[in-house]
Amino acid sequence: MKITVIGGTGLIGTKLVRQLRTEGHDVLAAARATGVNSYTGEGLQEALEGAEVVVDVSNSSYTDEAAAQEFFYVSTINLLSYGEAAGVKHHVALSVVGTDRLAQAAGGYFAAKQQQEQLLKASRRPYSIVHATQFFEFIRIITDRAVHDGAVRLADVLVQPMAADDVADAVAQVALGEPLYGTVEYAGPEVFSLEDLATIDLRSRKDDREVTPDPLGTYFGARLASRDLLPEATATIAQTRYHDWRVRRAAVTPASSARS
Repeated sequence: MKITVIGGTGLIGTKLVRQLRTEGHDVLAAARATGVNSYTGEGLQEALEGAEVVVDVSNSSYTDEAAAQEFFYVSTINLLSYGEAAGVKHHVALSVVGTDRLAQAAGGYFAAKQQQEQLLKASRRPYSIVHATQFFEFIRIITDRAVHDGAVRLADVLVQPMAADDVADAVAQVALGEPLYGTVEYAGPEVFSLEDLATIDLRSRKDDREVTPDPLGTYFGARLASRDLLPEATATIAQTRYHDWRVRRAAVTPASSARS
């Protein structure tokens, strides 16, 4: 099967391309670095020629709502239009668990992702939307952004994060299946408070600063109820536990990099 992965050189895209190729599929990693730009349309016709499936795991570098919406709107319209012309039979998009709640609470990037999903649903093209929870790989970024004046204050919310490898596996499974004409959720096997995850991350860096849950804190600008980031009970649960992921990561990461 020929599959075109938009955003194929990013965190999820790289893993997805490698997995699909290992399974014997003809996979094109489409990204600006490989001469394909879903926003401008550059190289898109050639990238989709002969493809049965297009998987969109691209991301916007913009966090403000107007710029992010423009990126996802134009890119999605281009993918739908070029995809229809090329005879693509399945359009898969990766998005975020709780997109609707995050869009309502924060707008910005999440409103843009919600718009992307709405475009797919309204297109009448065969599609599937994969909702994933936060990635383990981003926990450190969240922790670092929460440091203010030497204190660490985080939104008082629960999360159910998952490994990027498991996200790629989930997207691959959906891409190789029949179009869902709907959304499917995936999440990690454990529920944590954001406070607990940040504490684990800091202690692994020999940082003994106290982490404090802030009832008025926000999650990427969104003020949420404690369970707003959790998936529905019907979500598919990935296998990798946070501790096991950390152990594996430490085994392949030089000590100097692990402390960075």
